[in-house]
Amino acid sequence: MKCVVLLSGGVDSTTCLAIAVEKYSCHDVLALTAYYGQKHAKELEAARKVAAYYGVSHREANLSQAFSLSDCPLLQGSSRHIQHESYASQLEELGGEGTLDTYVPFRNGLFLSYAAAVAISVGAQVIYYGAHADDAAGRAYPDCTPEFETAMNTAIYEGSGHTCRLEAPLLRWNKAGVVKEGLRLHAPYELTWSCYEGGDTPCGTCGTCIDRAKAFAANGVKDPALKGDA
Repeated sequence: MKCVVLLSGGVDSTTCLAIAVEKYSCHDVLALTAYYGQKHAKELEAARKVAAYYGVSHREANLSQAFSLSDCPLLQGSSRHIQHESYASQLEELGGEGTLDTYVPFRNGLFLSYAAAVAISVGAQVIYYGAHADDAAGRAYPDCTPEFETAMNTAIYEGSGHTCRLEAPLLRWNKAGVVKEGLRLHAPYELTWSCYEGGDTPCGTCGTCIDRAKAFAANGVKDPALKGDA
């Protein structure tokens, strides 16, 4: 195995997987999906479909206990409501910079530590995760920033005995750029799920739905995951 990819089932991680498969081939890529206590299983179901589409090895893990004390509205133990407005609007309300309510505490740090342990175990040389510039903007999601990626790369490289490194292939792109690359690679976006709500169809009004819609619109294409007029 050469590459481990964190696969959530959304646009960003699916694009990362597409990049990894193009570079390393499906036989040398291992996709990892983590259950973290989220309120619905749509992401997990999407991740399974995307992994199957590419024919890569796929492992799942339950890491939910780490977030049992968090009141993030994405998590089952929280009674808080998810905000239905754009990330830009939420950041504006915070004065242009600040962590959003939908940030799950150090989630990427935990996921990447788990991925590092797996990568070392299977002899993989690199770990991919799907942080991008829009998530890093205003430190909305601090575990998606270039500073975080650099620090985690150092930790993984040193902690693996210089055998494994971290890469965030999307880090310098906004969401529209991510989708552009995925379209070039024919990523199966019709199989992905981004919405924070767990309905039969995406709500269209939560931050990640708004972000996703704008990204596809910027590329002049309809989101293939939307059926009919949804």
